[in-house]
Amino acid sequence: MSEERTATVERDTRETQIRVKLNLDGSGTSRFKTGVPFLEHMLDQVSRHGMIDFDINASGDNHIDDHHAVEDIGISIGMAVAKAVGDKRGITRYGHAYVPLDEALSRVVIDFSGRPELVDTVEYTRNSLGAFDTQLFHEFFQGFVNHANVTLHIDNIRGRNAHHQAETVFKAFGRALRMALTIDERMADNIPSTKGSL
Repeated sequence: MSEERTATVERDTRETQIRVKLNLDGSGTSRFKTGVPFLEHMLDQVSRHGMIDFDINASGDNHIDDHHAVEDIGISIGMAVAKAVGDKRGITRYGHAYVPLDEALSRVVIDFSGRPELVDTVEYTRNSLGAFDTQLFHEFFQGFVNHANVTLHIDNIRGRNAHHQAETVFKAFGRALRMALTIDERMADNIPSTKGSL
């Protein structure tokens, strides 16, 4: 890849101020300052397993709850991924991964289709992980999908421990992203669609 697939996105609203910088062809390093520690732990999994470098700063109305921060971080990452990947020329397009952690097993499948669609069937065994509301995982992924313009299927096949459920989902998400965004040398300079655009 001769061109760098990097992007910086700044998104300011009355509720949150987000800055996301990423490199799709990174080494899996990350730096977070979001005020949402459990989300940072999950995004670190995406970085390490997706080989994406993240630098994310977020501030806002976390004194109310983490809803706006989590959703808006998802939106901002989606915007940055869409910007970095460009017209999707040469990418593999589809990615999938199964990831286990002890008793938990999750599957994530992604398509850089240009059409936002989220199918999220995960039923967490607990409503919260420390101070983090597990319902917010869906909000994060919905924000990402809507702005990255991808189709994303997330399934937790089994799991008793909610932390394990979440960690397998985010690790699988990172692995699926990495596969989908890998440059396919056989595609050369082509867009992976019979329509000629995505």
